Amino acid sequence: MNNKIHRIASVEALHVGQFLYARIRTEAGLTGYGEAGSWGHIEAAKAALEKFGKYLVGKDANQIEHHWNVMQRFSHFRGTAINAAVSAIDIALWDLLGKRLQVPVWQLLGGAYRNKLRVYGHVYAETLDEVLEDCKRLREEGFTAVGHINPFLDEPEGETYFRSHAGKVRDAKERVMAFRDAVGPDVDLLIEMHRRLNPAEAIAIGNVLEELTPMWLEDPLRPEFYAQMTQVGSAIGIPIATGERFSSPAEFQTQLSGGGVRYARASVCVCGGITGAKKIAALAESQNIDVAPHNPLSPISLAACMQLGASIPNFAIQEYPTGFENLVLKSGNRLLGADLVKDYPVPQAGFINIPDAPGIGIELVDDVEHKRAPLYRPVSMRLTSDGAPLDQ
Repeated sequence: MNNKIHRIASVEALHVGQFLYARIRTEAGLTGYGEAGSWGHIEAAKAALEKFGKYLVGKDANQIEHHWNVMQRFSHFRGTAINAAVSAIDIALWDLLGKRLQVPVWQLLGGAYRNKLRVYGHVYAETLDEVLEDCKRLREEGFTAVGHINPFLDEPEGETYFRSHAGKVRDAKERVMAFRDAVGPDVDLLIEMHRRLNPAEAIAIGNVLEELTPMWLEDPLRPEFYAQMTQVGSAIGIPIATGERFSSPAEFQTQLSGGGVRYARASVCVCGGITGAKKIAALAESQNIDVAPHNPLSPISLAACMQLGASIPNFAIQEYPTGFENLVLKSGNRLLGADLVKDYPVPQAGFINIPDAPGIGIELVDDVEHKRAPLYRPVSMRLTSDGAPLDQ
């Protein structure tokens, strides 16, 4: 057997616009791609990726689980930026293994459970009229579900915020009623709360929205409050979706074991890559909970999510981001980062087909590192009228 097929020759961290990629090459000339998902701390994730790259050079690229554990466990300290780097490397190693064996990654994960994935369209908008216009457009394009729709809107950070408890409940009900009118009775609404609420507000809003049949209420609270998220989920009739900020299977185990959550929002580019996401999917399956992979990133992230969705029995729906180019909260009409890849899946009647190309099935364009200047998110936060920071 030719050992050059297995050995890693180089690991590169490519900061392209708002995206961070891992490009891993073997001594035999194969190239694998992965993506890191902590775009808010892209500098830290890049540094971690480069550090892990020094460890990996000369190692056997096939030992994916071994490398995953070393990167997770060699030090006492982990977290989102570190695990985003692990995720990018892990996805690239799976891409390499699939290419070496000339099979898609989903085949290596047990084969295809399905042949296409349901997707939901994205809405980024500052005003209600813009949200409704985007909802109608996505319905006309064939999407059967619309997500990232926030009854508190994606208002500018420079505007201070205040609503009374009654005002928040009223805004939520009136605006979600407008969302429902815009898409009709059969399109699913995936309501995004961006961690805006406290438990009492979340329960009150969940109760008034139930008759409008949202598919889920996503992240009504900050995700670190596991017990309170369970409390909210158990008190309302709308399913809770959470987990996009969790960086390990253990965090999902803590949240899911408490009950009250119906959809596990695993960020494949944050939670440990395909290896971590597969573990999370198994944890969720053991409790009859569905997985809806989180993806506000480029087509490389989507490709990794698709490998997971193709192979697990408890897949629900896939996030298909259109908009947020260059970190601007504005809807678009094609997949985020589409110009950075050679090809990408386009939805038809609300579904995308599972790729059958070797590896993850999507390739970055040549010299991708020269396509966009690096973007960095500065530290800033919207404030309430009394000057306190506001999650949004």
